Order: sequence, then C-alpha cells, then structure tokens
Amino acid sequence: MNILTRISSLLLPVLLCSALLGGCNGKHESPLFLESNRKAGEAEAPVKDVPTDILSTQKAFSTVAKKVTPSVVNISTVSRRKIIQPFFEDFFGAPQTRQDKSLGSGFLISPDGYIVTNDHVVRDAESIQVKLSNDKTYDAKVVGADRKTDIAIIKIDAANLPTAVLGDSDKLEVGQWAIAIGNPFGLDRTMTVGVISATGRSNMGIETYEDFIQTDASINPGNSGGPLLNVYGEVIGINTAIVSAGQGIGFAIPVNMAKPIIAQLIQKGRVSRGYMGVTIQPVTEELAQSFGLKQAKGALVNDVIKGGPADKAGIRQGDVIIGLNGSEVKNPSHLQLLVADAGVGKLSKVSIFRDGKTLELGITLVNADTAPKLQARHGSQQQERGLDLLGLVVENAEQGGGVVVVDVERGGVAEETGIKRGDVIVSINRKKVPTTAEYTRAIQQAGQVGRLMMLVRRGDASIYFALRFK
Repeated sequence: MNILTRISSLLLPVLLCSALLGGCNGKHESPLFLESNRKAGEAEAPVKDVPTDILSTQKAFSTVAKKVTPSVVNISTVSRRKIIQPFFEDFFGAPQTRQDKSLGSGFLISPDGYIVTNDHVVRDAESIQVKLSNDKTYDAKVVGADRKTDIAIIKIDAANLPTAVLGDSDKLEVGQWAIAIGNPFGLDRTMTVGVISATGRSNMGIETYEDFIQTDASINPGNSGGPLLNVYGEVIGINTAIVSAGQGIGFAIPVNMAKPIIAQLIQKGRVSRGYMGVTIQPVTEELAQSFGLKQAKGALVNDVIKGGPADKAGIRQGDVIIGLNGSEVKNPSHLQLLVADAGVGKLSKVSIFRDGKTLELGITLVNADTAPKLQARHGSQQQERGLDLLGLVVENAEQGGGVVVVDVERGGVAEETGIKRGDVIVSINRKKVPTTAEYTRAIQQAGQVGRLMMLVRRGDASIYFALRFK
C-alpha cells in the first residue's frame, strides 16, 4: 500500500465525522428549548390574547412597586436582654445578659429622614440601623414612641430622601386591593398583594387602642412597621401583626388613626390623650330594648367618676353615649378611640340618649395621664336565705347604697346572665334599691313584666345587666 492510499484511509473517517457533525448544525437540528417570539425567538406564546384588564392590573402593581419601594426602609436593631439565672447573680453579683438582634420595616415620611415604624420594632433597642433602597446604611435614633398603638418615629441624618404619601383609610372598602411592602425574614423590600378583608377590627388583645385593617396580603415577621398601600401607592395602614395560627390574616393600623399620633410624636416625643371620666360597657340587644334604643349601638355609662369631665358635663350613670364631635359611636372601643383623638383641653360635643331622648352636652376632656382613678367600693357577707325569682340571696351592704349578693342559684336566671356572688345591686329598672325590702319590692313589680334591668357594682366597675324570667 502506497503512502497516498494510507492517507486516504485515515482521512475518510475524519471526513465522515465532520459531515455528521455538520449535519447536526443544519436546518433540521432539534432545539434544546423553545423561546418565545416575544423575546426574538421562533415559538409563539401559549396565550396570545391576554385580557387588557389583567395587563392593566399587572402594570398597576409594578408601578406601585417602582414608585413606593424607594421610600420603604429596612430596620435592624440590637438590644440586650437579661437572662434570669439566680445562682449566677449570687456568685458573680451581676445579672447575665444576652444580645438580641431583630429586623423590621418602616417608611420615610419626610425628605430629612423621619421614619414611621412599630414601637415593638425599636423598643429597648441599644442601636438602630436603617438601610435605604440604595443600600446606604444610617444610624437612627428614636424620636418618640407610643406603646398603646404600637407606633414609633425614628430619624436618620440625611436629606433629599424619597417619601411615602399618606392616604385616607376612612374610605376603605372590603374587597379593595391591598399591597404590602416590607422586610419579611430579612428579604429586602418584598411586595405581596391581597385585598382588604375587613376594617374596624377591635378587641383583638394586641394593643390598647385597636381599629385594625385586616388583609390577606402576606405579612410575615419582619414586615412590622412597613406600609400597607392601595393601588394609588398611598399608605393606608402600618403593618403590625399577624395571626400565627392562621394563614392570610394580617393586621395594619389605619393611617388616619396614625396621623395625629405621628404628629404628636414628632412635635413633642409623646402622645397626650383625652379622658372623659366614665366607665362604659357594650349595649346588648336586651339592654337596647330596656333603654328604648332602636339599635344596639353606643357605649353605656355604668359609672361616672366624681369630679371628672363627664361629671362636670352632666353625664349620668345609665346614659348611653351615642356620638362625639359629630361621629356616631359604634361601641365602647370606638368611643375610646374618639375620646383619645378629641384633644386635651378642647370643648367637645357629646350626644347621649337618656329617658328616650337625645341630648347634646359640652365636655372639656383632660389629659388621661393625670386622670383620677375610680375608688374601690365593696362589701360582702355571706348568710343562708331563700332564693328569689332571679335565683339570688341578697342582704344589705355594710356601707349602704345597695344590696350585696351572698348566694347565686346554679343554673338560675341571674347566674346565666352573669351575676356573681359579691356583686352589689345598686338599682333595678333605674330605681335605687338601698335595702333588701326595696330590692324585693322591685323584683316583685318586675315579675309582672318578666324582665328587668339591673345595675351591679363589681369591685371598681359598674355593670348593667338585662334579665328575662318567668
């Protein structure tokens, strides 16, 4: 075999391999993936005609994120907490502490660095650091904080900062879009979307003053203090709490409730609230019927503190407060919010329902921090006697002013209504019963109708009860 033949035999496999490889790169090559022609690829999108309203909604969310995110900040704090170890302190003479780090959120409300957040985010912090959307970090100081609403103001030394715009939470309706931006689990400026699930949530046991917005926009640890927004990018609430046992249940402080608190914290570092000088309870359906009210709304005055603003204004025990400064009172929690925001030293107009009539009174509220406390009034002595129509045994109170309950029949009308041993019955159907004789007479008269209204004094509190019996 000559040398040319040998070279040919060696080149032939190489040429064949080249041809095969070249064929792999030809027109009939199978692609590794399909790329949309919306990205200069060859394949068409699976859905060609997306409804315009969906595209508009999507664009609206993106626009909110772009416009508002720069005003949202991440807050990290360092605090030192005491570790309770008695033996350590006995030997070394000083308490042992540990350093705690936590994360939260907030939003800028002024170009010079005022930031709104939650009180619990910065409470007891030794140091506070704020990181902006441009990743710049600043040390912050607490300007003022209010534990009763869980609102705090902190400040950084900076200028020309992007600021959030506060909206109107009074106009919120269930079902409207809700957008949360914050720092959940340390994930910077996370945005979640949901709806307004409810408004006016109170009696949650979270804060002293509650009027929460409920939303299903995902709120997680680290979101606290961040803004809840509407589709206009306006702040409608301050994200503050979640229900750990359930998903999709988060709470935000309404921005209209926060505005006067924010102003006071910036101006003087603390919050002054109005004080009326009454103890109140809800108006039940039974009590509404007894008082002649058309609806079970308002706050029933079960005691008036002597010398307080309400006493001076002429408010009496048994009045139902139905309005304050033109706002209808929904329940006791709502009245607390209205009184707190009404202003100290200012004349307010209070609407009450008394003896089937609506009255307007003027009241000047005082500072709640300097308000007098209700004096305790009590008295009890047990003695075995027969039960009356309500299932009660009563006797004259030691200090007068009513009859004291010394025994309650199990399963009786009084027990089912909530009357307890030791309660002092002050009046029945708004007539005082200073002795057992007058109490018995009042019970007999009420027995002809089958229902009565009873005012009971329990420790420091006075409570109205509506009872039905045969």
